[in-house]
Amino acid sequence: MTQKRFLEAIIVGSGFGGAVMCCRLATRWPGKVLLLERGKRYPKGSFARSPHDFANNLWADAEPGQPRKLNGLFDIRNYHRMDAVVSAGLGGGSLIYANVFMPAPDWVFGERWPAQINLSTLAPYYRIAQGVLGARPVPPAQGDVRRTIQRTGLYADFAQADGGTSRAADICVFFGKGYANRQSGPLPIGEQERNRFGALQTSCTYCGECDVGCNVHAKNTLDLNYLYAAEKQHGALVETGSEVTCITPLNEAGDTDSTADGRHGYRVDYRDDAGTARHALARRVVVSAGTLGTNELLLRCRDALGTLPRLSQRLGQGFSGNGDFLSFVTGGERDADPNYGPVITQYIDYGLQQPQPGQPAFMLEDAAYPAFAAWYVEGLRPAASPGYVFSRIARTLKIFKQRWVDQLFSGKWSGSVVAYANAVLQGDVSYRSSVLLFMGQDAADGTLSLKRGRLALDWPQTTSRPLYDAMVACGERFKQFTRATSYIPQPTWAWPVRNNITVHPLGGCALAEKPAQGVVSSLPGVRGQAFGYHGLYVADGSILPTGVGANPSATITALAEWIAEDITGLAPDDTLGVPHA
Repeated sequence: MTQKRFLEAIIVGSGFGGAVMCCRLATRWPGKVLLLERGKRYPKGSFARSPHDFANNLWADAEPGQPRKLNGLFDIRNYHRMDAVVSAGLGGGSLIYANVFMPAPDWVFGERWPAQINLSTLAPYYRIAQGVLGARPVPPAQGDVRRTIQRTGLYADFAQADGGTSRAADICVFFGKGYANRQSGPLPIGEQERNRFGALQTSCTYCGECDVGCNVHAKNTLDLNYLYAAEKQHGALVETGSEVTCITPLNEAGDTDSTADGRHGYRVDYRDDAGTARHALARRVVVSAGTLGTNELLLRCRDALGTLPRLSQRLGQGFSGNGDFLSFVTGGERDADPNYGPVITQYIDYGLQQPQPGQPAFMLEDAAYPAFAAWYVEGLRPAASPGYVFSRIARTLKIFKQRWVDQLFSGKWSGSVVAYANAVLQGDVSYRSSVLLFMGQDAADGTLSLKRGRLALDWPQTTSRPLYDAMVACGERFKQFTRATSYIPQPTWAWPVRNNITVHPLGGCALAEKPAQGVVSSLPGVRGQAFGYHGLYVADGSILPTGVGANPSATITALAEWIAEDITGLAPDDTLGVPHA
C-alpha cells in the first residue's frame, strides 16, 4: 500500500464490529477502506491441534521495534479479580466463540442505555445479522443417529426437573446453504459447498472444536461472510499482522496535530510482526479492536501519548464480564458426551428473558470441548484426584476377572481382548461429565485504566456476588440431578485466587447522549462517533453500556450495522451486495 494514499476509512480490528464496518464502508467506498488486524489469517485446516502447536498458539505483546515472538490465536489476560480470554486473528472473536446468536432481552436496554437504543430499534439489524451469519438451531436428528447430541437431552431433562425450559439456541454453524436460507434440509455431514457469499464451507462434522478454531470451516466465522464479501466483492484492503499503536488527528495542512478535532482526517500508526513501523492516512477511523484492545488504544492515545486529549473522561468506565461463569460437573450417572456436536446447542433461562424482581438474571448453556481434549482430561484425572487411581485399578481388575479370567477357564476366547478394552475405555470421566456455561447480568462496574503503560482492570467483584452465588447454586443442583461425584466452579474461583473469567469483555466506551454519560454518541448523524472528534468511531463490545446477559455477538453485530448505516447512508441487507446471495 502507498503510505501517502488518503483513504476514506481505516478499520482497526476484524471482530463482530470491525467486520461489519469494513464490509459496509467498503460497499460505500470500494477500494478505499483499509482494515488492520493484529492477528493472522487462518485458512482451512490451520488451527492448532497438537500440544506442540498449542504451545505456540498464544498471543504475547512485543516490545516496540522488536519482532513478535508469539502471535497465536488466544490472548489470555490476568487482571484484578478478573481474567479474560480473547482472540487475535482475521475474524476476531468469531474464531473462538460458541456460535450462539441471541438478541438481548428488551429490559436490558432500560439500564444505562441511551433512549435511542432498544430492542425495537435494533430488531431490523438483528434480523440482517442473523441472515448473514446463518444462525439457526442444530438440525433435528430425524432418524440420523449422527445428529443425536446426548447432552442436549440431559440439559432438557434437568430444566424440567429444575422448573425451567430448555430451548434450542440459534447457532452460526454451516449445515448447508439451503438450510441457512430455510429452503431445504441440512447438507449431509461433512459435505462441502459454497455459501451464499462464495466461500467454501463444510457441513458441520459435530467434532466439538468450535471454540479452538474450526478446521473444516463449518463455523460461520466472519472471514467467511462479512470479511469475505468486503475483500472479494468490494475491494477492501486487509493487512494482517498489523497492530495499531497510535491515532493522531490531522490539521488543515495535513500535519499531525493533537489539538485538531479530526475534521481533516487522521494518521494511524501501526507495526507489523517484524516490529517495522508503518502508517496510513484516512478521512475517518473506526476502532473495533475488541473491548480490551479498544480501551487500551484509546487510553494510551489520551493519557500516555496525548494525541486524543478530547476523549471523554468516562473512557474505561462501566466494564462488564457479561456475567460469564464456566463450571464443571464430573462423574455423573448419565451419559453427557461433551465432546460431540457444536459447542452450544441449547440454553435454560433463569429470569433473563422474563426477569423476577430482586432475583439475579442469568442463563445456563450446555457446553462442549473438543474430542481430542477428552484424552487429556482422562490423563490428568489421576493427578487431580489420587483416589481415582485406586478406584480405577479396582475397576480394571474387576473387569479383568469378568471379561478375561472367566473366559479363560470357559474356553471362550473369541473377542475377549476386544471386550476387555471396550469395557475399560467406557469408564472415562469425560463421557459422563458436563460443562456448564453461565452468563448473566453483572453489575458492569469495572474500571479500565493504564498502569505502567499497560491496560489494568479494577473489578469490584462483591457487587456481582449475588449473581455468581445463584449460578453456583444452580451448578450444585445440576450435580445432584446427575448424581455426580463433584461440582467444580470455574478453576480460578477457589480461595485464595477467587477470580472471575470472561470470554465476553464489554464496556468502557459506552454509547450515550452526552460526554458526561459515555464515550461515543447515540444520536442520529453521529452514531458511534467519539465525543470531541469528527470521523473517529468505535464499533465493538466496548460501546455496550451494560452486559446483556446473553451471548453478546448478536448485539455487537446489530449495533455495528446501525452505526454503519448512519455513516454510509446505505440501507443494509443480508446479501452484503453479493449478486445472487
